[in-house]
Amino acid sequence: MLIRRNKLAVCIMICWIAPALLDGQQGLSQISPNELVRQTVAREVAAADQPSQKQMFRSRKQTPKGSQTRLYVETKDAMAAMMIAINDQPLTPQQQQSETDHLNWLAGNPEQLRKKHAREKDDADRTLRIVKALPDAFRYKYAGTEAGGQDLGKAGDELVRLEFTPNPAYSPPSRVEQVLEGMQGYLLIDTTAHRIARIDGTLFREVSFGWGLFGHLDKGGHFRVQQADVGDGNWEITAMSLQITGKILLFKSLSMISDEKLSDFHAVPDDLTFAKAVDILKIEQEKLAHNHEPEPAPQKNE
Repeated sequence: MLIRRNKLAVCIMICWIAPALLDGQQGLSQISPNELVRQTVAREVAAADQPSQKQMFRSRKQTPKGSQTRLYVETKDAMAAMMIAINDQPLTPQQQQSETDHLNWLAGNPEQLRKKHAREKDDADRTLRIVKALPDAFRYKYAGTEAGGQDLGKAGDELVRLEFTPNPAYSPPSRVEQVLEGMQGYLLIDTTAHRIARIDGTLFREVSFGWGLFGHLDKGGHFRVQQADVGDGNWEITAMSLQITGKILLFKSLSMISDEKLSDFHAVPDDLTFAKAVDILKIEQEKLAHNHEPEPAPQKNE
């Protein structure tokens, strides 16, 4: 009788505890990793097609030649940017004037602004093509979870880690997607927001593009891009890392090595013009220059 009661007690405990243990995994157990990626990519594409809150933010980019810090403002015309520091040192007055002159020239040249906007759209379109290829280009498997943070996903959300390897059946539709054939790595997906928090990829073999006539990317190349909810459901890229080498046209060396951090996001009006953004950047430049003015030396008493 005692044994039976103990068995019954254990069964009751399992019935109560098991749902609690499995609750966090139940949703994922009902969906394949590839389907999770497909749903998340669909959400990314939908977000890209919708007007997003324009932002002002800071970027610090480190390369083998040093670092550059810039302020960026998104506008309805094109992205406005101003360099504010080199190797973490403020610009000289001459360098500040050069930045201001260039922005004034762009603001007064509608044709150049149009071309700048077109280049930015082309870059965004190429990135979106890579994102759209993710469900078909790779095979995925679950590899644990981690917590979201201030610059990764959304703080408090669970991020699911998915390791990926190339799908042998995938045929790239263009040169843009060719790089995916030699890549492996992992994704972090915010399963609450259904957004990609990080993609980390490494080239495990040399990848040729343009049938080998235009060039190749070296084995060992690595990239990482992460994004986060910067407020009110607005997701923005917060970090990028590139370590890519290779050759173009068989003889020209290609080297893209950089680490970039993006921070201090602040919403700006959706109808902001490039000219108005230039005014905002000038004000920020004046504030920074004032903050770095040397304090007057104390006067000696006679």
